[in-house]
Amino acid sequence: MTSTPTLSPAKPKAGAQHLALAIVSLAMGGFGIGVTEFTMMGLLKEVEQGLNIGTPEAGHLISAYALGVVIGAPLLAAVGAKLPRKHLALGLMLFFSLANLTSYVAPDYGTMLLSRFAAGLPHGAFFGVAAVIAASLVAPTKRGWAISMVMAGLTISNVIGVPFATWLGQAFGWRLLFVLVGVIGLVTLGMLWKFVPFQAAHPDASIRRELGALKRLQVWLAILIGIVGFGGFFATYTYIAHTMTSVAGIPAAWLPLVVALYGLGMVAGNIVGGRIADKSVMGTIYWVLPGIAVALVVYAVAVHWPWSAFVMVFVVGGAGSLLVPALQTRLLDASPDAPSLASSLNHAALNVANALGAFLGGLVIAWGWGYVAPALVGAILAILGLAVALLSGLLERKRPLVS
Repeated sequence: MTSTPTLSPAKPKAGAQHLALAIVSLAMGGFGIGVTEFTMMGLLKEVEQGLNIGTPEAGHLISAYALGVVIGAPLLAAVGAKLPRKHLALGLMLFFSLANLTSYVAPDYGTMLLSRFAAGLPHGAFFGVAAVIAASLVAPTKRGWAISMVMAGLTISNVIGVPFATWLGQAFGWRLLFVLVGVIGLVTLGMLWKFVPFQAAHPDASIRRELGALKRLQVWLAILIGIVGFGGFFATYTYIAHTMTSVAGIPAAWLPLVVALYGLGMVAGNIVGGRIADKSVMGTIYWVLPGIAVALVVYAVAVHWPWSAFVMVFVVGGAGSLLVPALQTRLLDASPDAPSLASSLNHAALNVANALGAFLGGLVIAWGWGYVAPALVGAILAILGLAVALLSGLLERKRPLVS
C-alpha cells in the first residue's frame, strides 16, 4: 500500500508559471550544492598540490563534507520543524553560502577539513525541505516528477557548473571554487525569497514528531539502500580524475569534458528516474540497482580506452541518478507525518554512501589494485543494496506502510 505524505499543499500564486519559478529557485540551490560537492573530485590533484597533501588526505576533505551532510540533515531538519518551510530553506541556504566562503580563506589542511564539514551541514536539510515544498505544489501522482525537477539542479550542475568550476580551478586557482559557490548561494537566496510561496508550519510540527520517523524500520531500510547501493557511484566518481588520466590516458585538460559527460548522464537519469518512480517506486529500485552493478563492471573494462571511457562515464552517471527520485519518494511514503526529516535522510544516506565509496575506493587503491578497482567494489555494493531493497519489499508485503 502506498501512502501519501501530509505535505499541506499550497497553491502557486500565478498558476503554472509561478510553480515553474518556485521549482527553478529550489533547483538553483541544488545547483550550487552540486558544484561544491562534485568539483572537489575533479580538482583533487590541484587540492593535493595546494595543501601539500596526498591523495588519501585529499579524499578526506570529500568525506568531511559528506559527514557534515550526514550529521546536519536530521539535526537541522528536526530543529527547523516548527519553522515555515520557506524560512527554513532561506536559513539553510544562507548557512551554506557563508560556510563555503570560509573554505576560500581556510589557511591549512586542518581548517579546510573543518570548513568542508561546516559546508556540508545544511546540504541534506535543504534538499529535504526543498523536496517537500516541491511535492506539496503538485498532485500526489506527480511527486516523483517534482522531486526530480528539484534534483535536476544537482545533476545540471555536473553539466555546466562543475566543468566550469573545474576549468576555473585549473586555470586560476582551485580556491575560486568556493567564491563561485558562495555567489550562487546568494543568488539562490534572492530567488527563494521572491518565487517560493509561503507555507505555514504544520500545527502539530515538533522535533519529537519529526524524530518519530527514526522509529520506523522501513525508513532505516530505505536509508540503507541508499548508503550501500549508491556507494559504488561515489567510489567510482571520487577518483575519476586519476582514472581518466592514468588508465584511459586522457589529458588532464579534457577533465571538464569528462565531468560534463558524467553530468549529462546524471541529468538524463534523474529525469527518467522521476518518471518511472511515479509509476512504481520499489519497482524502480529493484531494476536500477542491478543496472548500476552492470554499468560499473562494464566501466571497469571500458575505461582502458579513451572512446569507450567517455561512453561509460555517461552511462554510469545516468545509471546512478535513476535511483535518487525513487529513494526520495520511498522515504516520504515511509514517514508521511515527518516529511522534512524523512526527505533529508535521503541525502544523509547518499553522503554516507559518498564517504563509504571514497573510503573503500581509496582503500583498494592503497592496496595496489589500481584505479579500476573502485568500480568493481561499487558493483558489489549495488548488489548488496538490491538485497536490502528485496528485504524491504518482503517486509512491506507482510506489514504495509503507514498511511
